[in-house]
Formats: sequence, structure tokens, C-alpha cells
Amino acid sequence: MTKEITNSVEALEAEAEKILGEARTRASEILLEAREEAKKMLSSQLPLDVVKTECDRIVSKAREEADEKIKDSEEKAVEIGINADKKVKEITELMVNIATGRS
Repeated sequence: MTKEITNSVEALEAEAEKILGEARTRASEILLEAREEAKKMLSSQLPLDVVKTECDRIVSKAREEADEKIKDSEEKAVEIGINADKKVKEITELMVNIATGRS
């Protein structure tokens, strides 16, 4: 049972790392797409002011989306960490009870 709980905690931690990694990857992708779109706009015949405004809007939107995804992932990671701490406490109590014969 203790091994199962330990495996569960490890799985939760791995999932949290995976979620954070995915959020960072997506944030990078969004920023890259925004930069590519900005380059396309700059190479077009549009007036520079229009391009700059649109570029700023795209980059701003990309940053907002990336920040939101990172924030959500961090919240999930904290939640998983709290659950892991609870499980560690349960395991510790179980081990103490077994060691002292109170199980």
C-alpha cells in the first residue's frame, strides 16, 4: 500500500512537470508565431504605423495567452504538490502506526 501511494505521488509530480513543460512549449510556440506574423507584416507594403500597431497587438495577445497558460499550469502544479504533501503525511502516519503496532 505504501508503495502504491508513493507511486501515486510520483505520478502526480510527473504530471505536474509535464503540464508545466507543455505550457512553456506552447508559450514559446505562440511567441514564435507572433514573431513570424510580425515579419510577414513588415515585409508587406502596408504603412509602418499600421504594421507596428498590429505587431504590438499580436505580441501582446501572445504574451497574455502564454502567461495565462503558465499561470494555470503553476496552479495545477501547486494543487498536485498539496495533494502529494497530504499523501506523504498519510504514508508517514501509516508507517509510524505500523512501527508502533497501532495499525
